[in-house]
Amino acid sequence: MNRSERFYVIDKLLRTQRAVPIEDFLAALEVSQATFKRDIEYMRDRLHAPIVWDRAAGGYFFDHLNLGGPHYELPGLWFSAKELFALLAAQKLLGDIEPGVLAAHLAPIQSRLASLLETFGHSSAEVSHRVRLLSIAKRQLEPRYFADMASALLSRQQLKVEHWNRSRDEITTRNLSPQRLVHYRDNWYLDAWCHLRDGLRSFAAETLVRVAVLPEVAIDIPDETLNAHYAAAYGIFAGAPREIASLIFSAERARWVRYERWHADQCGEDLPDGRYRLKVPYSDERELLMDVMRHGAHVVVEEPHSLRRRLKEEVDAMFLKYSGD
Repeated sequence: MNRSERFYVIDKLLRTQRAVPIEDFLAALEVSQATFKRDIEYMRDRLHAPIVWDRAAGGYFFDHLNLGGPHYELPGLWFSAKELFALLAAQKLLGDIEPGVLAAHLAPIQSRLASLLETFGHSSAEVSHRVRLLSIAKRQLEPRYFADMASALLSRQQLKVEHWNRSRDEITTRNLSPQRLVHYRDNWYLDAWCHLRDGLRSFAAETLVRVAVLPEVAIDIPDETLNAHYAAAYGIFAGAPREIASLIFSAERARWVRYERWHADQCGEDLPDGRYRLKVPYSDERELLMDVMRHGAHVVVEEPHSLRRRLKEEVDAMFLKYSGD
């Protein structure tokens, strides 16, 4: 952390403890004792912080009785990337909610978010205007059905649904034991035990065209089983990994890809000529193919052969559509 961030940590410790031992500061700040003492002297001399050492108490504290000196104020500290995203995302989500029973309850939260955004001297409206959060390919979802999914999930009841399979353009009726709701790439998915297929499945929420909560108790699947099933392979398509995709990106595209996280168990390697090899486990090739294809000629599927063949078939089909131009 930089020096301004350390000032805020020191300030927080002094405000939450009666007397703070130097060891607590060093552990929280992860700096040397000499650096800490320089920070304390700077806060005293430049920021007028009323920090004193109490030998009897064995620590530092704020001397709140020293009111005659100059006003103490910390320097401005801007949000981290994660903090700014969290604040703006929360503000955007609350702003998208239609007027209803929650409006009165959410108003104080919205007001608090606005005040947080204005903490460092910039209006909430200006921050929202200058910093944008963009959603890509967000699909429409029936609010009533989503509410039933969430209700059954939390009350541990089964659902009866009509599921539209987009690939085959057909609808099947299923009973589900909901396990988790997942927000992934701007869309909602329901992880559930499917009683029709007798196994775990993921359903895009907007493909459940009819939803009814049943009185039957939902089956509970252990977290370890869910994690192994849904987190092991690439993307939203679950299941134990069947293959490891080895992808080689051009030296130009490597400047971006080497900083991207495609999977928790990915393995990256810089090649001597500047290219980058990325290996990711996957169980279903569909989403992986979409992500590979967005890099066009800047990526080559090294292995497995089945993924190379499937990509070639897709590229050949695309070529035929444009070959007459």
